[in-house]
Amino acid sequence: MRRAILAITGLAASTSALVVLKGSPGASQVAQDLPADQASIAPAAGDPGAAGGVRPTPHPSVSGRAPAARPTSGASRTPAARSTTGTRAPAAPRTTTAAPKPALRTVSGPIITYEYGSLSVQITLSGTRIVNATGIGLPQSGQSGQRSDDVQRTYSGTSGEVVQQQSADLNAVSDATATSDAYQQSLQAAIDRAG
Repeated sequence: MRRAILAITGLAASTSALVVLKGSPGASQVAQDLPADQASIAPAAGDPGAAGGVRPTPHPSVSGRAPAARPTSGASRTPAARSTTGTRAPAAPRTTTAAPKPALRTVSGPIITYEYGSLSVQITLSGTRIVNATGIGLPQSGQSGQRSDDVQRTYSGTSGEVVQQQSADLNAVSDATATSDAYQQSLQAAIDRAG
């Protein structure tokens, strides 16, 4: 067990040392500091200077030693010390401030009693806009039920005439005048309550 712990500890220490040495900025800096025109200082074959025994003076940075620090006009070569003149700072993240959606609310009109029964209209609003309407308590059976279905189909729902007109000024449904009138009365009261 001790051997395993020692082996893991040794492995971690050697990995840390490699990371530190590998990331050292001076290791690759020497090659980058050599000017391109000074890369090869040896005279070419047939060079008159070579025949006369005169050798060109080598550049100090080619002597095999790391170059001494020399003053530079401008920014240092290290990326961290570069001048930021002419560069833009990263843009701040964009935030979209959309207007909050208005909450939905439901308002019911009064119960209207008429010759075939009674009904009430309930509307759903988003802000001040009617987005849905429905008749509640309409007669369900017989001929009255059929008329109620016609009125409900024409006026109610998210694509019914109430949502399209945004008012109680609706066309009467054919053969369902009494039901249409009762629906419109309750609808107008609901709109007034919502206002």
